[in-house]
Formats: sequence, C-alpha cells, structure tokens
Amino acid sequence: MFRIAINKYLEEHGFEAFHPKAVLFDMDGVLYDSMPNHAVAWQESMAKFGIHMTADDAYATEGARGVDTIRQMALQQLHREIDEAEAQRMYDEKSRIFHSLPEAPLMPGILELMQQIQTAGMQCGIVTGSGQLPLIQRLQKDFGAFVDQAHITTAYDVKRGKPAPDPYLMGLQKAGDLQPNEAIVVENAPLGVRSGHAARIFTIAVNTGPLPNEVLLAAGADILFPTMPALTKSFDVFMSSRNDPERVK
Repeated sequence: MFRIAINKYLEEHGFEAFHPKAVLFDMDGVLYDSMPNHAVAWQESMAKFGIHMTADDAYATEGARGVDTIRQMALQQLHREIDEAEAQRMYDEKSRIFHSLPEAPLMPGILELMQQIQTAGMQCGIVTGSGQLPLIQRLQKDFGAFVDQAHITTAYDVKRGKPAPDPYLMGLQKAGDLQPNEAIVVENAPLGVRSGHAARIFTIAVNTGPLPNEVLLAAGADILFPTMPALTKSFDVFMSSRNDPERVK
C-alpha cells in the first residue's frame, strides 16, 4: 500500500526520489479533537450576523483563513462583499465563543507520532489557518518538545489561505527551505488536503471528522487513514517503505 502510494506520488509530480525531512501538521482535527467546538462556535457566532452555517459547513471549510470563510459566506447569503476588517470583527466573535467552550483534548496518538518522527531524525512543523494567539500559545505548551514557534505557520504568515498552496509552501520555507518531496503533510480536511497537494507535498489524510473518505481522496490525498492512532501505528512501516530502494525509486 505504501509503496504504491509513494510511487504514484513520484510519478504524478515528476520527482525522482522521496526523502522527507519534515512532517507538516494541520492543527484542528489533527493535533486536537477540536472540530466539534469549532462547529458550535461557527454556528452560534454567524447566526448573530444573519449567516446560516451548519456543522458540515464548518468541517468543509476547515483549514481556510476564518476571514476568508466569512467573506465567502457573506457574499453567498447576504449578497454583499465585506472587507477584511469587518470579517475580522465577525471572526473575533467566533473566537470568543470558541474559547468559552471546554478545552479540546489532544488527538489520540499524536504525541507518540511526533516522537516517532523525532526519533527518525525528522522535524515537525504546524501549518494552521488560525491566527488566534491563545491557540498558538497552547501549541507551544503541548508540543514544545517537538515544535518551536519558528516552525509554526499561521493565517498571518500568508495572504492566501488553504486551499491555495501558500501555507504549506511557507511551512517548507520555515522547515529550512525544503523541496516538496522532502516533506509530508498530515491533514483531515478537504481544503487542507488540496493545499498540500497543490504544494506538491506527499499528503496524508486522516479522517477524524464526518466527511466521507471519498471527499478527502478526491481532494488529492496520497493515502488515507481512518484515525490518528492508525497512522501512528503504521508510521514506522511507512518510513521503511520510503527507505527501501527496491520499492521506491
């Protein structure tokens, strides 16, 4: 399974080899089991501004910059364009509600996976569509043994959020100006998968939400796992496939 996925990736993007030196993680739904809280916060906050947002909408737009999501939904439902400043004020209300909810737990298996990555001599990075300071501070508290602030890419590091390739291209830059075939993306949302794929990085989808597997595969995932523990359990085998010269050209 891994050999086939890697060789298909190499052929599609025209790379001769796959030598990952970093793993770039999305945050919500990958590092934290936080998407249920985000869905509640999105629905409650947008209702205050006359925008109807469902839980499925929250999952489908996850990974994009919040202000971009708001501007798009305002155009669709309110039939007017709003500037980034107005969208930011609306997003601030969403953030306020989110932080009033119970703190989301770490995703099962994530610390073990980061330890495996570190043991393999690779680095970890985080690429999130969020720019909320409390979340960035929590990342440093929870994952400081594996990721420092210099390797965290937020909404404020790019002008175009996911699904554009910009966030993951910035992640490559922060990881030491790596080439796309020198990294791995771990995502749970279609916009994030599209972003990783557009950046030409090998993209692993982990389906921690309610969307069908087909949605993530259609977005460009190179391989899919049903849970984070499933990825953690298989990661060493995946890395062995990468290092086997008879399997990967």
